[in-house]
Amino acid sequence: MELAGKVVVVTGAASGIGRAMARRFAAEGARAVVVADLDGDGAATVAGEIDAAGGTATAVATDVSVEADVRRLVERTEADHGPIDLFCSNAGIATGGGVEVPDEEWDRIWRINVLAHVFAARAVLPGMLARGEGYLLQTASAAGLLTQIGSAPYTVTKHAAVALAEWLAITHGDAGIKVSCLCPQGVRTPMLLGGHAAGDPGASAVLASGAALEPEEVAEAVVRGLAEERFLILPHPEVAEYVRRKADDRDRWLAGMRRLQARIGALR
Repeated sequence: MELAGKVVVVTGAASGIGRAMARRFAAEGARAVVVADLDGDGAATVAGEIDAAGGTATAVATDVSVEADVRRLVERTEADHGPIDLFCSNAGIATGGGVEVPDEEWDRIWRINVLAHVFAARAVLPGMLARGEGYLLQTASAAGLLTQIGSAPYTVTKHAAVALAEWLAITHGDAGIKVSCLCPQGVRTPMLLGGHAAGDPGASAVLASGAALEPEEVAEAVVRGLAEERFLILPHPEVAEYVRRKADDRDRWLAGMRRLQARIGALR
């Protein structure tokens, strides 16, 4: 996909990866970028940055966990700018803990990290299928291909996000619908930095390793991945090798992850 002249929606775009993608898409010549976020003021700030740089952007306060909000976002975009060429379902949250995490927290992360992708697809697919073209970009995580030590809810929901993206690509790929799934590892976003500040040893270990990317580096990988229409977009290329190792010998991989967990636990 070439971004020039396209109408693009990015959720979770007030900060982090979403902000970087929105700004980069505008720089690539998108006809309009719709900046959606629960933080309406933050979305307006990013839209203002894009406008000031010569692009065209609209900010829409959106709670992606509420289907009516997602539908309203799509309807407003189409009314203001025309059909949506690329919908980036990027908003996400993280929470630590295992199976003991309360039901309300499981429900919250499930709605944001999984159902928001479902809501987006429900809203945009009819029009895209009628036109015979459209692109869905879903932000998951390397945790959706591997795991996230210390967080069962994040691991489970990101695996589900990857599975949904695969299903959409299989089901609608021959009807002109393109699907990409973004799976970064550590990125210097408010999510990762907040985890570090809260004492999450996993987040601290990622930052200490020097492997965390800047959001702008992820946006660059996204632009390349969209141009090549790759399903998996891996800003950290080493993730592909980790996935191969996992597939080759899952028991060995699990043993290695337990060793990594023990090393991270020693940081507490």
